[in-house]
Amino acid sequence: MTDLLSDLCPVKLQKLQILEGMEEIEFLRRARGVVCHNPSVLLLSGGELRESDENRYSILARDPFLILTGRRNAVRIVTARGVQERSADPIGVFEEIFEKTRPGFEADIAPFCGGAAGYLSYDLKNCLENLPATVRKDPALPDLYLLWPGRIDVYDRKLRRCSSAVLDQARIPKTTAALERALFEVGPLTSNFSREGYLAALGKVRDYIRRGDAYQVNLSQRFQFPFRGDPFGLFTALFDRNPASFYAYVNAGDHWIVSTSMERFLCRKGEYIESRPIKGTRRRGATEQEDEELKAELLNSTKDDAELSMIVDLIRNDLGRICRAGSVRVAEHKRLETYRNVHHLVSIVTGALRPGTGPGDILRATFPGGSITGCPKIRAMEIIDELEPDARHAYTGAIGYIGWRDTLDLNVAIRTAIVKDNTCYFSVGGGVIYDSNEEEEYRETLDKGRTLFELIEKIREKS
Repeated sequence: MTDLLSDLCPVKLQKLQILEGMEEIEFLRRARGVVCHNPSVLLLSGGELRESDENRYSILARDPFLILTGRRNAVRIVTARGVQERSADPIGVFEEIFEKTRPGFEADIAPFCGGAAGYLSYDLKNCLENLPATVRKDPALPDLYLLWPGRIDVYDRKLRRCSSAVLDQARIPKTTAALERALFEVGPLTSNFSREGYLAALGKVRDYIRRGDAYQVNLSQRFQFPFRGDPFGLFTALFDRNPASFYAYVNAGDHWIVSTSMERFLCRKGEYIESRPIKGTRRRGATEQEDEELKAELLNSTKDDAELSMIVDLIRNDLGRICRAGSVRVAEHKRLETYRNVHHLVSIVTGALRPGTGPGDILRATFPGGSITGCPKIRAMEIIDELEPDARHAYTGAIGYIGWRDTLDLNVAIRTAIVKDNTCYFSVGGGVIYDSNEEEEYRETLDKGRTLFELIEKIREKS
C-alpha cells in the first residue's frame, strides 16, 4: 500500500488576497455558502469586541488537502491521492503530518495562516491515559477530526478586513451534498439520566470525595432529540440566542459539531501560552436587583472559590510540565463574566513554553482540560467513565486551530451539540465538590442548557 504520508512536503502559498472594508455579515454570508456543502471548520468570534484578541478574529478553514481522523489507535488519512488506514498513535501521526507540511513561505495572516483545524473529542483521553472503557460508545464517531485547509479566510472584526490565503496543494474532492435550506425540525427531548438517576450519581461522586478519591469531579448528563434539516440552521439559531466568545461549526461530512462556548482551553502565541478555566455558576436574575444579588452571591461563595482554585492549581501543574521553570502564574483570578443565562467565575493562567515545545507536547501535557474533568484528573476521569452511561465525544473536548507559526487557539467544547444520523446530542454538566448540594447541581445543568431547551420547545410549537 502506498504511504500517503511519504509524499507530503512543505506547502507553498499560491495566492494571498486582502479585502478591506468588509462587513461581518458579508463574511458570514460567504462562509455559509461554503460550510453547508464542503468539509470545513468555521470559527467565529462573538460578543462585544474587546481590546484583547480573544474575540477579534473569525476563521474559515476550507477546501482541505488532508483530513486526519482517529478512534483509539485506528487512524484514517484522506488526501487527494486516496485513503489510508493504519494502527498508530493519532497524536504521533498528527505531529508527523504537521511537521512534513510546515510551509516555507513567509506571508503571515494573524492569527492563523495554515495548519490543522477541527476538534479533539473528550474521548481522545483514552489515547493519552490507560482508562477503563466502561461507557457506551454511541455515537460511533472519531476521537479527533482535523483538516489541513487549502484555503484560509480570516476576518478581522476590528479592521473590517478579510485576508484569504490559497495554498498550492491538491484538494480532496467534495464529498457532501449541499443542504438547500437553513430550516430544521426537532423531536422530543430525552436524557440519558432520569432526575433521580442524576441525583444518585451526584451522591456517588460526593461519596468518592468523602473517601479521598478525588477533590472535584465534573459530572454531566446528555440530552438527545430527533433532528432533520440543516445543522447550520441550528448553529445560526444558537448564534443569535447564546452570546459567547467562541462559536464553532464543523462539517465533517457525516456528522456536524455546533458549539457556542465561552471558555478558552488553550491559546498559544510563540512561547506564550494561556488557559482560562471557568468554575462557579449562577443563573441570571429575573430582575436587575436579583441579578446583582446573584452576582454578589457567586463572588462571595467559598464553595465556588474553592472549586475554581482547585482547577487553577491543576492547570498550573499541567502547564508546568511544558513551561519554563517559574514562568507559570495566575494573571487574573475569579473574574466575573456574565452571559445571557448565567454568570461564571473565570481565571487566567499563563506561562512561557520551553524551547522546542510542539503542539503534540502541549496536548499530551494538558488534554483534556481540568475544568471539565476534575482533580486529580486521572481519578476524576475514571469516576466519570463509571458514572456517565455514554461517551461524551466532542462535548468537553476542544475545538479550534493549531497553526504552523506557533499559534494555537482551542476552546473547551461546552454548550456543544453533535448532529449524527438524524439525531442531535447535547450535554451539560458541572463540577462537584464535597460541599455541593445535589439539587442545586442538577438545576445548574438545566440553567446551562436553557438556551437550547427553549429553542427546541419553540421550534416544536411551530411545527
